[in-house]
Amino acid sequence: MVRFNKYAKPLFIFLLILIILTNPSLAKSNKERIFDKANLLDKREKEDLEVLAEKYSQKRETDFIILTTSDPEGKNVVEYVEDFYDRMALGYDKRHGNVAILTIDMKNRELYLAGFYKGEEYLDKERLDKIRNKITPDLSKGNYFSAFKSFLEISYKYMGIRPGVDPDNILFNLYFQIGAALIIAGISVGAMLYNSAGKAEVFAGTYQDHENSRIISSRDRFIRKTVSRRKKPTNKPHGSGGMPRNTGGGRSSGGHSHSGSRGKF
Repeated sequence: MVRFNKYAKPLFIFLLILIILTNPSLAKSNKERIFDKANLLDKREKEDLEVLAEKYSQKRETDFIILTTSDPEGKNVVEYVEDFYDRMALGYDKRHGNVAILTIDMKNRELYLAGFYKGEEYLDKERLDKIRNKITPDLSKGNYFSAFKSFLEISYKYMGIRPGVDPDNILFNLYFQIGAALIIAGISVGAMLYNSAGKAEVFAGTYQDHENSRIISSRDRFIRKTVSRRKKPTNKPHGSGGMPRNTGGGRSSGGHSHSGSRGKF
């Protein structure tokens, strides 16, 4: 029988804890991201969505959150989301940080999708409208688990595509960019070839008759001087510069800007 001294057991426990902490796959997050206050999911469905939300949140560094309620506390769905965000101090990276959230108001049969910080940058109104249109049929049929799973999957996909690009036409955008680059390159090469072809050199003496041409006299006369003044236009950037993108959202009472898409189901 093997006997351990008094230091072996504490050392073993310490090493086990160290292995778990340094291996994320062995450590299960206890952070809640599925707030099913309306009880639309069973226990297994909620657990599966928590696992999926954890996985996607880690990869995009943005918390993907689902919130359902049967009592919006007398608020419209947008106000309810804003107050929830402020109160819960949600965010992957910090308190009040990166979040993409789907909210279901069962009392008024409304849904609202919102993005805060990085979520607002990558999930603007256009993208959130696309997600809402894709999950609304399942919500209308009562297929809540399927709708919530789709929200997580599509939001995760869209947040991996740079802002300003149509996330549902990636191949078209890629082919268009390649085609445009080839056309520009072709024009540039053609211009260089044309300019490099042999041409007759023309200089100051080419058309001058040196036998009969001479300067008779020269004279400079200063007539007048005119100065025009014009005010230089000033650029007034919006936010980070240029025209602001349409995020379709608003700002919470806590001062946190967000994108948004609202609709019925």
